[in-house]
Amino acid sequence: MNPTVLERIEQLLTAQGVPSDVLRHKPVYTSAEAAAVRGTTLASGAKALICKADERFVMFVLPADRRLASKLVRKARGWKSLRFGTAEEVLELTGLTPGSIPPFGQLFGLVTLCDRQLAEQPTINFNAGDHAVSISMRYADWESVESPELIDCAE
Repeated sequence: MNPTVLERIEQLLTAQGVPSDVLRHKPVYTSAEAAAVRGTTLASGAKALICKADERFVMFVLPADRRLASKLVRKARGWKSLRFGTAEEVLELTGLTPGSIPPFGQLFGLVTLCDRQLAEQPTINFNAGDHAVSISMRYADWESVESPELIDCAE
């Protein structure tokens, strides 16, 4: 039996000796709902977006109170096109629905690009493969485990 995304995250963090807290809650479908049910700020939410940049998929991670600056990123990267992955593409790549994706591109074979503003948060919070399960952990620990490329990608 294949491990769930939550189990894979827990295995990854345990292997690195990184502490985290798991919170089970009512299902949430927006960043604002997630922050409210977690009792955290919107800015501490690590929003993971799967996008298609030219011919490959990448993961962007940004504070949940920001949005992807598509035009800026496309120009800075020299990409001809940049678009959000469709629900079908996201499901095929991750086995998950949009909004439940954790900020670990490595779990799905994706490059992770993280907005520098997220590093301003001592603790980050994110859905862990399920709309009713969240993880809270130190940003520095997440960065150490995921090793994202830090860029300016949010507005």
